[in-house]
Amino acid sequence: MTVKYTEDHEWLKIEGNIATVGITVHAQDALGDVVFVDLPAVGATFAQKETAGVVESVKAAADVYMPVSGEVTEINEALKNDPSLANSDPMGAGWFFKIKLSEPSQLDALMDETRYTAFAA
Repeated sequence: MTVKYTEDHEWLKIEGNIATVGITVHAQDALGDVVFVDLPAVGATFAQKETAGVVESVKAAADVYMPVSGEVTEINEALKNDPSLANSDPMGAGWFFKIKLSEPSQLDALMDETRYTAFAA
């Protein structure tokens, strides 16, 4: 399993040609208490950097961008029912959606943990 990060503060855990996507600890810290998430429909396809959802907190609303091109294969129903999972476990139970990669080479341009940590500092 490989983990990559975007400049939009999203993480991707890549297993084969499926990536699980969520927001980073840095993002949830900046947003504050998450109160609502709007997730994409299963089966929807997106190009890289298209808006795939929205996360709303007590401080602000922010778009969630598709980190790589692909088709949504699963959404986190538990997160829809309990948006606070994005705060309490952003890299685990607070994942947003899973996508089937259509252009895996796009992963090469994303950051590893060391680069992301320096970027977010």
